[in-house]
Amino acid sequence: MKIGLLGGTFDPPHLGHLIMAEHVLEVMHLDEVWFVPSHVPPHKQKSSLMAEDRLRMVERAIEGNPQFSLSTVELEREGKSYTIDTIKQLQSQYPGNNFCFIIGGDMVQHLDRWHRIDELKKLVQFVGVGREGYQLASSRDVKLVDIPRIDISSSMIRKRLAQGKSIRYLVTHEVYEYIKEHSLYVSDS
Repeated sequence: MKIGLLGGTFDPPHLGHLIMAEHVLEVMHLDEVWFVPSHVPPHKQKSSLMAEDRLRMVERAIEGNPQFSLSTVELEREGKSYTIDTIKQLQSQYPGNNFCFIIGGDMVQHLDRWHRIDELKKLVQFVGVGREGYQLASSRDVKLVDIPRIDISSSMIRKRLAQGKSIRYLVTHEVYEYIKEHSLYVSDS
């Protein structure tokens, strides 16, 4: 099977993540896309939420698409989530699968800074996702895929929630309800 891996903190998962996954699924002729929530991404500070909440929100976000799955490989490993460790573990667990790793267009130019990148490039195909009409910096190591322009980010959603603003239609209804039900991202002030 051809599997796309979409890693991230998913703090929270939003429609941009789902649109990205769906477009790459089609363009790359993948069988599935696995969402891989990180425990602690090496390039960010820790997530604002516990892993359990982020995991539950990803489950809800993808539940309507049979070609989307959740992988807890990085959450189970704990510590910093290096892509090389994830790829090696998944290739060992699922030797019959062919994996590609989906990254946002903004990450393409920073790929050379990733942990053990030369070894990683030999193990997995990178798929860089960019917006239509926006030229990605090309790299011979990255297959480029255009998606519709979606200016939604998890940080923007967290900020809107902290300000008491609506996030309806930025996340799935199920994620919206989970955030409301658990009073997530509410400002302490």
